[in-house]
This record gives sequence, C-alpha cells and structure tokens, in this order.
Amino acid sequence: MITAERKPMAEIRAMLAPYRKILVVGCGSCVAECASGGEKEVGLLASALRMDAKIEGRTIEVREMTIDRQCVYEFIDQLTGIADRYEIILSLGCGAGVQAVAEVFPKMLVIPALNTTFIGETKEPGLWVENCRACGDCKLGYFAAVCPVTRCAKGLFNGPCGGSKNGVCEVDPDSPCAWQLIIERLENAGRSDLLEAIYPPADWSRQQGKGPKKIVREDQRSEG
Repeated sequence: MITAERKPMAEIRAMLAPYRKILVVGCGSCVAECASGGEKEVGLLASALRMDAKIEGRTIEVREMTIDRQCVYEFIDQLTGIADRYEIILSLGCGAGVQAVAEVFPKMLVIPALNTTFIGETKEPGLWVENCRACGDCKLGYFAAVCPVTRCAKGLFNGPCGGSKNGVCEVDPDSPCAWQLIIERLENAGRSDLLEAIYPPADWSRQQGKGPKKIVREDQRSEG
C-alpha cells in the first residue's frame, strides 16, 4: 500500500492562511491503514485548525469528509455539490489522490496535508516498511520474493556485497541483509540454481525519464 505522513502543522497553516472556508477530505484506503489520512485523522486535523483559529481570533468554517478512495473518480464524485461551497480543499490523500481530486474540480485549489512516502507493508500495528519501489520490472520471482532494489541498501542483483555480518546490513544495522534472506529462502525452496544466473542492471527507463507512466487495459475500458 502507499504510505504517507502528515505534514508539519506550520506548513499546513501557511498554505491555508488566506482562506476561511476549508473542506478537509480524507481517504479511506491506504493512508487510512497507515493512520495518516482516514476519518480519525481528518477529525483531529480539522479540530486543530478550528482551535488555532479560535486562539488567534479568526473565524473559519471547516467541513470534514472522508471518501473511500481519492484516486478513483467515482468516489471523488461524492464531493460534487459540496466542494464548490468552499474556498480550498485540504486533502489527506496520497499525491495521486490530491491530483485526482484537482482533476475533477479544476476551479478549486487542492493542497496536500500529507507527504507521500513509499509503497509499504504493514509489519505490525504502528510499523510500516518499504518493500517495493515500483521499478516497473519486477524480479521477485528470481529473488525469492525479496526485492533487492528496495531491501538491499546497495541495490545489488548478483549476490551480497560481503560487508554484512551475522545477517545484518552493514549500511543499516537495524535491517536484515536482503541477500542473506534471498539465499536462505532459495535454499529452503530447493532453488539455489537461481543464484547461478547473472542478472543485468535494473532498467530504470521503466520507472523514470518518460514522463508519467500509465497502464491501458482495453478490456476494462468503457465502450464509446
């Protein structure tokens, strides 16, 4: 899932300073799961904005809404007829959600309350770890479902660097050595032969250098 963290309040206040009618919109999917943009977080942020205004003697109107997904137009349509009553939309969605909402309401200014961080895995309550960098050329099938692009500090494709000790990365002692995990998993699965292959460097052109990426599935598109 996509993870995010809330921006510092000082930055949010600065972006909202000229406005008095604010629509705060949360997202009920990824950022809700990582406790940064769901209904609860929308309520806390809206309350903080109201409290700040009261302390400073300002009058503001803040409305709270949370939709299932900010990156899907069908859900964004729930804001139709409401958004235009406000001067600005403060989005607690990921970067994709912020931009999608702005596409639907091109006359509205939509600003982010979150910093999008990474594609992560929920390891345990309150802990999310980056395991995928969306490189566009997934090789997890060769590396026992351990991504060397993300989980190896040096991004090595053809074996460990030799600097790890006791299964721990030499760059980050809080991280296990990705190649130690790869080797152990392949041995346990009886596929050590995959370690004999030579893998070329990552093709970063799939991830960057050509503008925004897109996927087109004609079988999923509406006719007409």
